[in-house]
Amino acid sequence: MNLYTINTGFFKLDGGAMFGVVPKSMWSKLNPADENNMCSWALRCLLIEDNGRLILIDTGMGDKQDAKFFGHYFLHGDDTLNSSLKAHGFSANDITDVFLTHLHFDHCGGSIVRQGDQLVPAFPKATYWSNQDHWQWATAPNEREKASFLKENILPIQESGQLQFAPLPGEVLSPTGLLQSTVFTDTVSIRFVNGHTDKMMLPQIRYKNRTIVYMADLLPSAEHIPLPYVMAYDMFPLTTLHEKRSFLQEAADNNYILYFEHDPVNECCTVQMTERGVRKKDCFRLSDL
Repeated sequence: MNLYTINTGFFKLDGGAMFGVVPKSMWSKLNPADENNMCSWALRCLLIEDNGRLILIDTGMGDKQDAKFFGHYFLHGDDTLNSSLKAHGFSANDITDVFLTHLHFDHCGGSIVRQGDQLVPAFPKATYWSNQDHWQWATAPNEREKASFLKENILPIQESGQLQFAPLPGEVLSPTGLLQSTVFTDTVSIRFVNGHTDKMMLPQIRYKNRTIVYMADLLPSAEHIPLPYVMAYDMFPLTTLHEKRSFLQEAADNNYILYFEHDPVNECCTVQMTERGVRKKDCFRLSDL
């Protein structure tokens, strides 16, 4: 198995929204805001090469939206999805599976591209993976979350015939308090969490005798490890709090590696128990493993 960091650029979101109830006097020391209170965040995906499959986890926000859209989110940086794939010797045609943790625009926008007047899959030979519960949640969204689920990012996946649903576990909670995981491949399992959005999927990967968990928006950055640091974007913040507490205890006990999708500085870290609760331990790049 080989793992590759796939950087697709940066974008900006309101710092207060990203740190929830935490005061700006505290979070601004972690990710300083610009004059509009906006902070830069990474759009970091992950490519898994294993047993003849190339599995791309999330696809960034893409570039097909109009100027008004990008006037809100300020896509910037030199990296793109295709350039990052090319840097590792791959192209869009090589991808066999696109695994979407959830269908918010900054996680699935690069899945669909414009070809003339048509919206088509960016990865023509890939199977696109979601799950049935989250798909229903995203295609009939609540008013609070509607702006994050863009139909041009989602519906063309199903129309292409390339959509498949990963299996859902039963509703029995595991000892960690998280929904039980399901098997995706021999080396990748799926954890399900519900605080940020319904049935978000976190890939858990066995790699070099270590466990790596792709954090998506359960922990968008290493600075979100302290329990009160819960995004205002989360649909169910108390659920997120419970999920974080359970997961972080497990991660500290088992020396998991956390891979961050949105941290503008840190790709990965381990965590440890301290007098103040679980905190980050060592931060490093995936390529350092």
